Amino acid sequence: MIRHFICTLAFTVFVTSTSTAEPLAKELFGGKTTSSNERATPFGGYAKGCLAGGLQLPETGPTWQAMRLSRNRNWGHPETLSFIKKLSGFAAKQKGWGGLYIGDISQPRGGPMLTGHRSHQIGLDIDIWMRPASRLNLSRNERENLSSVSMRRAKGAFVNKNWTKQHHAILRAAAKDKRVARIFVFPGAKVQMCKDETGDRRWLRKIRPWWGHHYHFHVRLKCPKGARGCVEQAPPPAGDGCDAAQKWVNDILNPPPPDPNAKPAKPRREYLLADLPKQCATTLSR
Repeated sequence: MIRHFICTLAFTVFVTSTSTAEPLAKELFGGKTTSSNERATPFGGYAKGCLAGGLQLPETGPTWQAMRLSRNRNWGHPETLSFIKKLSGFAAKQKGWGGLYIGDISQPRGGPMLTGHRSHQIGLDIDIWMRPASRLNLSRNERENLSSVSMRRAKGAFVNKNWTKQHHAILRAAAKDKRVARIFVFPGAKVQMCKDETGDRRWLRKIRPWWGHHYHFHVRLKCPKGARGCVEQAPPPAGDGCDAAQKWVNDILNPPPPDPNAKPAKPRREYLLADLPKQCATTLSR
């Protein structure tokens, strides 16, 4: 009898604890299909925040198309949409390009995503496909199934034959925009741009090597003026960053031996709503 009572109590406690567990922030934000009824404002940091009053990038414009529409991640701050329209207009003037294919920006209210990115939470991150947008009349089905094109060779140590001077020009135009904080590309692309640039090199500081990013480049905008709840990322180190990018490439070609004293990475804990800026609860409810 006592044993049966203990087992029943343990089962009751288990069911109660699991059924009343607080939902994850990604489930709350991932379940919203429209933006909040607020003034457009980013709250928190790029990887820990939300977006109030986000605007949806039109699925198709004169010089862009939003891709993977089923994800509903073509939402951003007004400055983000303005940037896309400006850069895509520049891209449309490049040989072989009709504009840009735009990948993920943010969910309607930002926040952690159900799948994929750790960042893209405050409407100021943009994934832009490396594939030249030669057609701007893609159907919804085509946008779900068409893939971008990889630019890397030798695991990202070098660019491949798909890389063109037009890629260089578009990335340079993006980096020269004062609203841009940094742009992530694979190491080989950064090194190639360092070799090819013959003019003003200051913009190269914003081009940062990072793993992946050979099918798309990732633009991160600065916090908009007056957005007091927005948390900036630390600025890139001084200089053009070319030596640091070359080290990335050297480590790809000749990987250093593993550090026997390195501590294993701690598993990432999924965010709860309470982990995000307090304004995010309001953004969820409006």
